[in-house]
Amino acid sequence: MKRDRMLDRIAETGKQWDVAVIGGGATGLGVALEACSRGYQTVLLEQHDFSKGTSSRSTKLIHGGIRYLQQGNVSLVIEALKERGLLIQNAPHLVHHRSFIVPAYDWWSGPFYGIGLKIYDLMAGKLGLNPSRRLSREETLSHIPTLEPQDLRGGIMYYDGQFDDSRLAINLAQTIDDLKGTVINYMPVTSILKKDDLVKGVVAVDTETGNQYELESKVVINATGIFTDQILKMDNPGAERLLTLSQGVHLVLDEEFLPGDSAIMVPHTDDGRVLFAVPWNGKVLVGTTDTPIPAPLLEPPPLEEEIEFLLAHAARYLTKDPQFSDIRSIFVGIRPLVTPGDQTDTATISRDHYLLVSESGMLTITGGKWTTYRKMAEDTINQASVVGDLPEQESCSRNLKIHGWYENPDQKDPLSYYGSDASHLKEIMAKDPVMKESIHPRLPYSKATVIWAVREEMARTVEDVLSRRTRALLLDAHASLEAAPLVAELIAKELGYSESSMKRQIESYQKVCSSYLP
Repeated sequence: MKRDRMLDRIAETGKQWDVAVIGGGATGLGVALEACSRGYQTVLLEQHDFSKGTSSRSTKLIHGGIRYLQQGNVSLVIEALKERGLLIQNAPHLVHHRSFIVPAYDWWSGPFYGIGLKIYDLMAGKLGLNPSRRLSREETLSHIPTLEPQDLRGGIMYYDGQFDDSRLAINLAQTIDDLKGTVINYMPVTSILKKDDLVKGVVAVDTETGNQYELESKVVINATGIFTDQILKMDNPGAERLLTLSQGVHLVLDEEFLPGDSAIMVPHTDDGRVLFAVPWNGKVLVGTTDTPIPAPLLEPPPLEEEIEFLLAHAARYLTKDPQFSDIRSIFVGIRPLVTPGDQTDTATISRDHYLLVSESGMLTITGGKWTTYRKMAEDTINQASVVGDLPEQESCSRNLKIHGWYENPDQKDPLSYYGSDASHLKEIMAKDPVMKESIHPRLPYSKATVIWAVREEMARTVEDVLSRRTRALLLDAHASLEAAPLVAELIAKELGYSESSMKRQIESYQKVCSSYLP
């Protein structure tokens, strides 16, 4: 996947696209993949980097959503469980099973949640994972030895999916490229092209060169997540606000707080949300919060009360109470929630996706979650084919293997999440043994991963590599900051960046890190 090749396709004069997608997060990438898999000429434009926003800062779960079942949204749960099963089949190098335990501290909670999780199992049908089961007190503590034992009566074990969100985003972009679609980062859309008040394309600017492009398209799709309202106003300055925004904070702790393979799921916290403590890449993720915010930000800061909330709730369920000094990284994602009239409690707003066709003919897809990205895309392109008068083509994405597909990967292999591309990284190491060296003693990444990210995954900056091509920023923010100069040097050699340019990149990365550092 080469950026220069993408620019060449975009610069073709007189070309009309079938589908132009604005936004390179989970939704936009899914929509673009759905479009080009049906044979439509597709271009995707991302203002920053792929999955820069919320799509790289999820709880790393591919799940049906126990909370939605509690809320009675059965259709969303069934849809999500079906998509969970498909994604495990289509990207087995990135999505795998994870056992979760709901600890029972009351006599009634075991039977209550046990019945609920049996229903959850049944909803998954043929695409289900291992069945849920009741655990004794001793069995529960054997799976999670650091679980608070006082008053513990037992637990319920069930299974869901876990994944690496930004790695999946990059693989989706590569799959689009494999299908001859065009995806490009650092290309914000600055205005909408119209003729007779109907959308006919977009104007975009390459932030690396300053070059401007007018791209005509039969249909334009707004898939910008938390920036949905800004694009709606770009199309129609009088457009009403569609979204309510809510941010969720996650803390990253060392593995000692939750050793083993099982995660903890607490069904009901003080703010009405589900709380997770999940093993991930040798660390533990604790999240999440639900705090309404007034406006979208690419780098939203965590609030002190959110951090204290998560530390306090984690302390209730872990024998070792995590302190502020134990936090290795803090990351924040913003949810694009479709405003349901006058409802203000963001924790209870549905995560169903929402599809809108403006008077101008622009399509907007928003809401939803990572688990259902494929179904969201299918619904969107079904509508887009009508709006853009495109040749009717059936969806084939249910069984479409994602780039890197590799059956039965060894999850202990540090390159397992590259899937079939792992062999190419090993070739880089074989040609130059220096590439085997780690970028930092506390990070599980080699110099080869940096080179591969730049050559084949369209990474352009230190942040691209340390935040999204690898997950260094999320695993250990301090370590990633210390690795930044070395990573900058490797990038500069590959892309021919000047010393002053890389110095600016390091300074920019230091600013980004400030929100992740405890």
